[in-house]
Amino acid sequence: MNLEFLGFTLDVIGKVMVAFTAIMVHHRFRKEHKIDERVFQTMRREQVVGIIGIGFIVLGFLLQVPFKI
Repeated sequence: MNLEFLGFTLDVIGKVMVAFTAIMVHHRFRKEHKIDERVFQTMRREQVVGIIGIGFIVLGFLLQVPFKI
């Protein structure tokens, strides 16, 4: 597999994951109209997904850099 393509793919997946977590936490808060333990659990789970997404963005960047220089 082409490393540049893999880097681009991981970058896109990471951005989608981070955007998804932001959208879902706002959706949950809007639906519940309060912050309780259930909302906190969802927020913690989505925080992990967001951190993984950020890792994908960084890894995707690092894989693409050699082809951009």
